[in-house]
Formats: sequence, structure tokens, C-alpha cells
Amino acid sequence: MPGAMTKTLVICGYGSGISQAVAERFGAAGFRLALVARNKEKLAEAVKTLKSKKIKARAFRADLSNPKAVRGIVARVQKAFGPIAAIHWNPYGQGAGDLLTADKKELDGQLDLAVASLLAAVQTALPDLKEQKGAVLVTNGGLGVVDPTVDATGVTIKASGLAIANAAKHKLVALLAHQLRADGIYVGEVMVLSIVKGTAWDQGSATLEASTVAAKFWELHEARDKTFVEVAG
Repeated sequence: MPGAMTKTLVICGYGSGISQAVAERFGAAGFRLALVARNKEKLAEAVKTLKSKKIKARAFRADLSNPKAVRGIVARVQKAFGPIAAIHWNPYGQGAGDLLTADKKELDGQLDLAVASLLAAVQTALPDLKEQKGAVLVTNGGLGVVDPTVDATGVTIKASGLAIANAAKHKLVALLAHQLRADGIYVGEVMVLSIVKGTAWDQGSATLEASTVAAKFWELHEARDKTFVEVAG
């Protein structure tokens, strides 16, 4: 069992970009990291890279679009590392890009990843988060903003399902922040309004550094005075 002074951060949806930068920022501050994603090879490489920087990390494979699997993986992290002090929710999905042709399964998948699975992670880790006075940190995207220009972009790039999921996730964060505050649990969201370098969205013209987003998450975690901030490159 790990030492009582070491805090565990579960990073759900680990990959290059924001979650990697968050891992490095929180790991440098002494957090032990549980990296959750589907790709075994990428997880193994991530653990190797972080360990080379003297950051403790371990890989956990899971399909985060499945709320039942999320409950199971959180329980596995608890068994391996002990109490969970923080969750970083970072995954996003594809599907239901064109609402006029999308089927229910596609839309359900988007909402499960953004809402049901996030909620499953929080519910499963809730006793730990209460005990640790922990934190839930959520990455979100600007497509969830209700604005004519943003809405037109979502339709044009066939990302309507993601836009709906982002909007629902934004509301979930606000509700959780309100409800969990009395238990000493902090819930905060960084809404990313620009394409981040090194992510799947980066086609060579990205302007926002992942480390900038990670710094915002660290600021929120330490200050605990805001539920929501926007960041752009």
C-alpha cells in the first residue's frame, strides 16, 4: 500500500496533448498517476516517459464510453493505489456528426462519454474524494457554447454530436460543483476554445500549448475559487 502522504490522480482519456501536460504538471507536484485509456502501447510508452521524469505512473486500460467499465477501472485504481484524491476527465468521442442521419447509438455514445461515464467515475470515487477533500477536473471544448457562429461551425465540420455532449458536460460540471461543495470536493472545468498543439485536431496550425491548459487546471486545483475558466491560444 502506498504511503499516506502520496496523492493519486486518475487521468481518464490519457493521450498526447492536454492530459499528457496535466500528468507532467501534477506529477511534478508529487501526485501518483493512474493513466486510463484504451491503447495499450500508448499507455506503456506514457508510463515509461513519465518514469524517466521521476513521476510515478501506472497504466489502466478501459473503454471510457462504458459507464460500467469506468466503475470497474476506478475500483482497480483504488485497489492498486489506495484512495483517489483527484480525477481528470479528458476523453471526447466521435459520432452523431450529422444530426439528420445519426442514429440513437451514436448519440448515446457521445452522451455516455461526456455525462454518464464521468458521473460513474465520480460516484465510484466519492467516498475517497470526500475523505481527501479531493477534486474533479474536467476538460471541455468550445463547441458546447451556444452561439450562432459556434453552432454553424459544429454543423459544418460534422461535429454536432460532440457539441451536444460538450454542452451537457458543461451543465453536469456546474451541478456537481454545487452539490459537492458542501463535502469539501472541488469541481472545475477548463473550456478549451482553440486547437491544442499535439492533439488529433492539430493540422499544423494549432496555437495553444497543452502546458497552458495544464497550468489552468493546476491553478483551479490550488485556488478552488472558480468552477469554470476558458482558455484560448
